[in-house]
Amino acid sequence: MTSPPAGQPPRPPAPAGAVVAEAAGEVVPARLWTRDFGLFFTARGIAKLGDMMLPVALAAGLVQHGGGAGAVGLAMASFTGCFAGFVVFGGVIADRFEARALMIGADVVRIGTEALAAVLFFTGHVVLWQVCVIGAVNGVCAAMFQPGVASTVPRLAHDVQAANGAIRTAESCMAVLGPAAAGVLVGWTSAGCVFAAHAGTYLLSALCLLLLRLPERPVRPAAGTFRADLAEGWREFRARTWMWGAIVVWMILMGAAWGPSVPLVATEVITAHGDGTYGLVNSALGAGMAVGGLLAMRIRPRHPLRAGAVALFGFFLQPVTVGAGLGVAAIVAGFVVAGAAMAFWSVMWATSIQTQVPGTVLNRIHAYEVAGSVVMMPVGQALAGPAAGLFGASQVLLAAGAVSLAASAALLAVPAVRNLTRVDQRPLARHA
Repeated sequence: MTSPPAGQPPRPPAPAGAVVAEAAGEVVPARLWTRDFGLFFTARGIAKLGDMMLPVALAAGLVQHGGGAGAVGLAMASFTGCFAGFVVFGGVIADRFEARALMIGADVVRIGTEALAAVLFFTGHVVLWQVCVIGAVNGVCAAMFQPGVASTVPRLAHDVQAANGAIRTAESCMAVLGPAAAGVLVGWTSAGCVFAAHAGTYLLSALCLLLLRLPERPVRPAAGTFRADLAEGWREFRARTWMWGAIVVWMILMGAAWGPSVPLVATEVITAHGDGTYGLVNSALGAGMAVGGLLAMRIRPRHPLRAGAVALFGFFLQPVTVGAGLGVAAIVAGFVVAGAAMAFWSVMWATSIQTQVPGTVLNRIHAYEVAGSVVMMPVGQALAGPAAGLFGASQVLLAAGAVSLAASAALLAVPAVRNLTRVDQRPLARHA
């Protein structure tokens, strides 16, 4: 046993059943399913359920009150734009202060905004600009909340990959249940009930986070200015070739494949096979993501991003099965494989970030990678309609499948991505 460095008090003994994470300066549980991880797991699952209910309620509610596709798109864009624009600042704030308190605060604000939205839809006084303002506030809150998710997982679980796999599996199950539950509520009652239920999910999430007991944060150097912290986060992000290299590829994937696929798959499947089939294929996607999350809990590759990129080849089946005009059974099978591929990559990616990045800058780096990942999504969605008008929806979907294959190959072609080696503890120093 080594002595503590000069000038530092000796570390207290770790509790029974705990592991001292030397690199992070924290004591984390050796087993996964502890009380605190269970609370965080529950918070994430409940929040995901509400988040997956919201698009159905928003679309149905606006259409019922005279809105069209443009109104729905504008309301959704108000959330996405504010999230993408503010998440980097959320990362800085989460690193400067306690991320858990920031997450609880974001949930509390969203309880109020969703309750207000419920009142608007219950009373029938639905004004688009008011809905957009609520969406914008929710987007800012999500930007404050999201960075803390990445830094909380390694503080709760020594086995970060298993923790990410479990959370991804739960979120995938909620992705299946949420839209179905929202559809039932809208059909039996009104969109206002879904907004009220969504507010309730934020309340439960906030309560779970409030009950959470986290280990002491790693010691961080004295904080500089907000701008200096923002710049430091950018330097740390830019110094990791494996990270920014993957994000560049991901931006192309989002803009040219995933983004256009979301609206075009919906319109093509509903037109050709009906609303029920569209619900079925979405459930298949969620089921596949659950399978991918479970596989990621068991498979421990030496090079996680290499394994994730290989798995990601399976995503091309999502746009291609629809673009090629295949039958329902083939589309469902393709969506299961695509969902599993996406979930497996997501766990490998999240685990790499959480174990390769020092805890003192993790929130900021995670914020930069999230911003880079989502910024091209609305661009791809916006271009889907014009592109389909010029070339045809089927051709755009087939092209999206080709882009997804090229993106997976590009990830494997980047040495820093391909050769990143698995580690089990976060480093103290920066890794290029």
